[in-house]
Amino acid sequence: MSNLKDFRVLSFDVYGTLIDYETGILSALEPLLKANNGVDIPCLRLLETYHEFEVKQQQETPEMPYSQLLSTILFRMFDKLGLASPTAEESETFGSSVANWPAFPDTVAALRRLAKHYKLVVLSNIDRDSFALTNSGPLEGFPFDLVITAQDIGSYKPNPRNFEYMLETVKEKLDADKRHVIQTAQSQFHDHHPARAMGITSAWIVRPGAIMGNREKVIYTWRFDTLGGMADALEADLKAP
Repeated sequence: MSNLKDFRVLSFDVYGTLIDYETGILSALEPLLKANNGVDIPCLRLLETYHEFEVKQQQETPEMPYSQLLSTILFRMFDKLGLASPTAEESETFGSSVANWPAFPDTVAALRRLAKHYKLVVLSNIDRDSFALTNSGPLEGFPFDLVITAQDIGSYKPNPRNFEYMLETVKEKLDADKRHVIQTAQSQFHDHHPARAMGITSAWIVRPGAIMGNREKVIYTWRFDTLGGMADALEADLKAP
């Protein structure tokens, strides 16, 4: 097996890998649940319901910007959960909550360490405006080498088209091909399974306790609990004779 230092490009999932979007989603839902007579729904059920309708909506309307998609699925979520339908204002607020989703504590420092060796590329199921808010806020303005969003492509991962688009863009802009790229992500569903199908090497950033995007069959080339752990491993590789 190749070493981490043999690669040139990291293609990142953002929400779930760099950004703690499960915490962000639950925080955004909290005031809406309180408005529904303080109803208490387990976090697991909330996140599983969110993931169910997120995937369905992405398949049904692949061209829909993610912030609008969030607003749309809130109605479907609340209907399934037996809650009063959200107001238009509540759904819009939920759709714009992405900007407030926090980064994992190790993210920015690890990105800075990894950037000393790799070109860093975003390949995210997000719209451009929402990512810009994430990047200027929780990601502290980190200077990625390329940013590719679902809005740019017109489809959402795990669609193979997204990975094809990434590889084409990396080749054009960074003069790197598939053998130089590591898909770096938490989600087995969105990233690791489709990356493997396309012959792309992957690093699984587990983020222990994560609920969404898991699959019974786990696929990866490397496995790290955190992004900081991946940076540690790279630095060890670089020091090895």
